[in-house]
Amino acid sequence: MAEKGGGVSARFEELAWAPTAIGELTLRRRIDPRLGVEVFEVRLGDEYLMSSLFTLGETELTRLGLAAATGDSLDVLVGGLGLGYTAVAALDDPRVSSLTVVDALAAVIGWHQERLVPAAATLVDDPRTRLVEADFFAVAAHPDDGVPGAPGRRYAVVLVDIDHSPRHTLAAAHGGFYSAAGLGQLRRLLNPGGVFALWSDDAPDDAFVATLGEVFDQVHAHVVTFPNPLTDGEASNTVYVATTSPALV
Repeated sequence: MAEKGGGVSARFEELAWAPTAIGELTLRRRIDPRLGVEVFEVRLGDEYLMSSLFTLGETELTRLGLAAATGDSLDVLVGGLGLGYTAVAALDDPRVSSLTVVDALAAVIGWHQERLVPAAATLVDDPRTRLVEADFFAVAAHPDDGVPGAPGRRYAVVLVDIDHSPRHTLAAAHGGFYSAAGLGQLRRLLNPGGVFALWSDDAPDDAFVATLGEVFDQVHAHVVTFPNPLTDGEASNTVYVATTSPALV
């Protein structure tokens, strides 16, 4: 956004840009003129991926996933880094002993390492955190190989926030993950009694709940509702939480 005279407006700043295999990735910061607050936004091409105005869904993904977990020393795997709110929320739970965050885009990891986004310092300065550049869906499809640098490792909780929803994916290749076969492979990343939780921007999907039920022992679809300051109304996300039996993995 340019002001008269050619200067760059303090209300808008592009912090980072990078080409990726799935489109141009942009991180920008702006001051919302109506709300008077600083907003960080991520775009992929012409599509908005996330905004710091709307973080309750991401933090509720973590809260609901960890609430379903048992034990006092939890190894947590997060698929999708983004602005970091899902991962940082995990660090608030004292039971979390390690946090591995996998993201396919080096640029996104760089945002955090360079402290370009608000949650970055909290995340990268915590000794429990490990950021890994890798394709989460490839990790899930090959659980015996696991996360690079930690082959064969199993987790108490796996939290995933990458695609818009199981039906609205960022790339066609992601679709297989949401099938019974794909989720069956994902389950092998979990310890006995482990928890898989997934964020979705769509309403609860009965067909997907049924697919989860083919693989996991208990499944719940939680609707997370929050105010939308841009419309003066409400918005909602869905968090799916699927758990395994301690005796059956």
